[in-house]
Amino acid sequence: MNFETIILEEKGHICLITLNRPDKLNALNATLLNELQKALQFCADSEKCRAIIITGSGPKAFAAGADIAQLHEQNAETGGDFARFGQAVFTSLEYMRKPVIAAVNGFALGGGCELALSCHMRFAAPGAKFGQPEVNLGIIPGYGGTQRLTKLVGSAKATELILTGNIINAEEAIRIGLVNNIFTAETLLEECMNIAELIATKAPLAISGSLAAIRSAIDCSTSEGMESEALHFGEICGTEDFKEGTLAFLEKRQANFKGL
Repeated sequence: MNFETIILEEKGHICLITLNRPDKLNALNATLLNELQKALQFCADSEKCRAIIITGSGPKAFAAGADIAQLHEQNAETGGDFARFGQAVFTSLEYMRKPVIAAVNGFALGGGCELALSCHMRFAAPGAKFGQPEVNLGIIPGYGGTQRLTKLVGSAKATELILTGNIINAEEAIRIGLVNNIFTAETLLEECMNIAELIATKAPLAISGSLAAIRSAIDCSTSEGMESEALHFGEICGTEDFKEGTLAFLEKRQANFKGL
């Protein structure tokens, strides 16, 4: 697929999506969000794709926020729809049944931070910066930042970051649980590929079922989450991959998972 603002590459079972507006620090404009949505749909529909990595082009930025020129045009009538559009794209990412990894190579601010928050895992280079500085522009986070950041790091820390607009480094991000790990800038993408490739060796339906059950832990009560886990567990017990995985263990050999 050809895009104007992103690059989509298939690397075996891994789809790599690179935000490609380096002259704008990969700022998220309407074109990029539309193209990201299409790329994610391609990944969701692809039988070959088992994991997704999102990163930014250039050495400076993952995504430095929303396109300020487009943001400046909003008013009380259009602002809500502006926010809902970005929310819809990021929510489709968050609920992907294939794991999505953010390889944060630089600035992840505003909408860029919200994009990273929507991914299932986040790995950062030492120079990465995170923040929701929207209050500095006289606005609030609109692509889900108030919700996802609060759930991820807790209400007190999320409130501090959102109300002050402070930007934190990768070390602070890992300390508060925003980032999974830090890798050197030179090895960040390689390390993320290694993690994605490891996941790709697992049973695809077990991976998607795990993601759905984990999602229920975030969205539901504990009792509802437990029921979701049991339902997915039961469904997966009926798959060919389950039989193959358990048989391979008993026969002391490598399982050959087919996603069936």
